Amino acid sequence: MDLDALLYHYFGTVELDTLDADAIETGADRVGIAFGTEREAGRRFALWVVLHALGRAPDPAVAFKQPRERQAAEAYARAAMAAARPADD
Repeated sequence: MDLDALLYHYFGTVELDTLDADAIETGADRVGIAFGTEREAGRRFALWVVLHALGRAPDPAVAFKQPRERQAAEAYARAAMAAARPADD
């Protein structure tokens, strides 16, 4: 799934930092609804990643019933948290 296309579809832009809080909230709500109704695993995971980036993703144990999908989400969350940590000097 193309991240730019996904962001443009739900937020109307690929530059989320240009949006105000209400526009982010509206887009995030739309992504959340799509996540809840999506059945295709790859699209569902991509939507979860966007929600995770926005701090609105459900816990992987709740979001994914299949162990493989749940493990992928947990690994992604760990990697995202590690990438967000400041590097030690």
